[in-house]
Amino acid sequence: MSGQDLIYGGRFQAASLFFSRLAERFPGDPAGPALAASALIWEGAALPDDGFQADSVDALLGEAAARAERCVAGATTDSARVVGLFWLGTALGYRARQSDLHGHVWRATREAHAMHDVLERALALDSTCVDCQLGLAIYDYALARASALARLVARIVGLGSGNAASAVARMRRVEEVGILARYEAQWLYANALVREGGSDVLLRMEARRLVDDLATRFPGNPVFRRFLDSTPASP
Repeated sequence: MSGQDLIYGGRFQAASLFFSRLAERFPGDPAGPALAASALIWEGAALPDDGFQADSVDALLGEAAARAERCVAGATTDSARVVGLFWLGTALGYRARQSDLHGHVWRATREAHAMHDVLERALALDSTCVDCQLGLAIYDYALARASALARLVARIVGLGSGNAASAVARMRRVEEVGILARYEAQWLYANALVREGGSDVLLRMEARRLVDDLATRFPGNPVFRRFLDSTPASP
């Protein structure tokens, strides 16, 4: 079982330990601290506890971002630069998510904007980086479905208004052909379908199918089971 499979399989503490050790073994690689933070975020979602290990998550994401920036600065090839940009975008995206979760709208906006710019740079270097599309999809969807305050902040700093349909289509593409972000995209795509679908039974059934697939593949993850228990096929 891979480290990411430990996360999706609900073995969050084992995943956190796995990636913490990976971060120690490869001190220049941003993947270790970024995924260790992801494990804690998923564990918080499972409890559920929005403040779970918030300081540790913030520290891990700060370390991941710093490592990724060094990777980008020291890259000698475009492929190495894209890898660094992907992990920098990942860390910034998680930081935006954490800031938004804790009500820090301005910080969330800054982090999301930085993530957007970083991932656009990655795609300009390598248009085949499908995993990079997920962060951009989340950015676009968040702008489209943000609170009134968040929309105001977005307008003030010139971030635009977002496009939900385009964002959902991007999520679907990553869910279909992504590599590192495929299961994350499947989960987010299913949640977006429920929100966008309203009373559309077919969309809700598709969302349940996607999450049922995740729950079958990873039966130990309570987040997937909770979704299925709380999301009937029809509203």
